[in-house]
This record gives sequence, C-alpha cells and structure tokens, in this order.
Amino acid sequence: MSYTISEISMICNKLIKEVSKVVIGKENMLKFVILGILTDGHILFEDYPGLAKTLTAKTFAKAIGCKFSRVQFTPDLLPADITGTYIYNQKNSEFNLIKGPVFTNILLADEINRAPPKTQAALLEVMQEKQTTLEGETYNLEPPFLVLATQNPIEYEGTYPLPEAQIDRFIMKLSVGYPKKEEEKEILKRMKNVDLHDAIISKVVYPTDIMKMQEAVKTVHIDDNIEDYIVNIVQSTRNHPDVKVGVSPRGSIAIFKLSKAHAAFMGRDYVIPDDIKEVVVAAIAHRLVLKPEVRIRGEKPEQIIEDLVKNVVVPITR
Repeated sequence: MSYTISEISMICNKLIKEVSKVVIGKENMLKFVILGILTDGHILFEDYPGLAKTLTAKTFAKAIGCKFSRVQFTPDLLPADITGTYIYNQKNSEFNLIKGPVFTNILLADEINRAPPKTQAALLEVMQEKQTTLEGETYNLEPPFLVLATQNPIEYEGTYPLPEAQIDRFIMKLSVGYPKKEEEKEILKRMKNVDLHDAIISKVVYPTDIMKMQEAVKTVHIDDNIEDYIVNIVQSTRNHPDVKVGVSPRGSIAIFKLSKAHAAFMGRDYVIPDDIKEVVVAAIAHRLVLKPEVRIRGEKPEQIIEDLVKNVVVPITR
C-alpha cells in the first residue's frame, strides 16, 4: 500500500502531537526532524546541553517504531566502538561479529566533534553509504537509517572540528533553543506525574511505513521555475563578498528534497516558493564557509542566507 500526500500530512501531524507529549513547545523543530525523516537525511543539532536533543531522538524512535542507539563521542572513541568488531570465541574457536551501535534505525551521535578524525571517517561511510565495512566485509544497514548528531557551540577545547565533507553530509543543521517561560512551567508540571523520559509514547507508524512515505514524497511535483529559484539562491552564495566557500550542488539537492517534503507535510503535491523559503536556512547555512574577518565581526551564515534570499527574484507560480 502506498501513501497519498494527504495521508502523509495527517501522519506527520499525528507524529508531532505524539512527540509533543514529552518535547514541549518545539513544534517547528519537530517539523524539521520529520522533514529529515521524509527525505532520508541526517540532521546536525548545534545547541547547548539540556535542551531535549536526546529526548527528541528517543521519542521519535518510539513514535515511528524504530530501533534507537546512542553513542557518547569522546576523544578515545575508536571506529570499532561505533561500527563493531570481530571477537574470538574460545568455545567454538571462531571469530564472532559483535555489531556496533550503528546497526540501528536512529543513531544519536552525541557531541560528535569530540571524536578523533578516524572515528568521524568511519561514521562518514555509514552516513553516506548506509553501510559499514568490517574486516573487508560490507554490511548494509537496515532502512530507515538516520543519524541525529549534536555538538556544543560553546565548548571547543579538546574537540576535533567536523571536516567540511562530513558537515556537508547532513541535510540540515537545527537549533532547539530555550523554552519560553510558559513552556518551561509546563515541563515542570508534567514532571510531577511522570519523568518525561519514561512517558508512554504510542507508535504512529512503523519503519516500513516510513519507507513508503519517503517514496511518496519523491513524487511531489516541482516546476522548472522553482528549480531555477533554488539554483539562483545557491549560485548567489558563491558570489557573496563575505563568503569564502559557497554552497555545493549537494546544497541544491538538500533544498530540492526538503522543499518536496515540506510541501507534503503541508498536504500539497506540488512545491511553491514558500516551501523553499521555509527550508533554505536549515538546508544550506551550515555549508557556507565565511571569510575570517566576517566571522570575527560576529556575522552568522544564517543571516547571510536570509539576506540573499530577499534579493533573489521569487518566481511566479500558476
């Protein structure tokens, strides 16, 4: 059974309602996580500790019936610690495969920039190829497979900055942000009855449903003039005086996929310019490399993208 766009929209809203039982007041962030799931893309969270990033990942895994694993990245973490390794079994005199935490559906890579480059490279293969190689043998990961990675924006001592190639593999970068006063009071109110980590979450869909929804999203129509709009935005990043390295074609593809997912989320089987505007910052801001003097001034890639979009001609849709 395939899913219609209206059914996908309905399921997405059910997911947000279910996850919002424990992740309070962050509906827009939850929407973007769903867009990542619909596009089969990985998400990078850059935010302060204690803002429910782990809780969000665990709760989504429960709501979509997926297996969940969490890895705390540290400077001494080895590739085998995440992919797995062969262990000699004295009983049968054979080497048995001990699968690592990447053999899951949703992998939370906590503080990913604390791992050394060799471990990050191992994760890069997993993210890009949806497979891992152990002792020369390749193992495909069970779909759907999604990496939710986090990094702390204020603690850089003892970290290994993510290489541009790996940052580019994330379809978008998100920030959770602090809750509003009313939302924080609601968190405390709900904690009186049950720990949010122990809250009962119902399964809205199953992994097979997610894959069918991902296929249905690919059928969302996007006009040629909308594609031109995407390309014009991305091209403008390469000519901006404050930008050292502009957005690659992978950024164009990210906007393309996310805009289709956003249209489906809204219940439409076609993309409009507003879909592009909604996803563009999350899709490409992390792909920009600003000039050193611009970063010293405190300018952010997100602001540059927003300014660029304002100056790109919006196509007329029929």
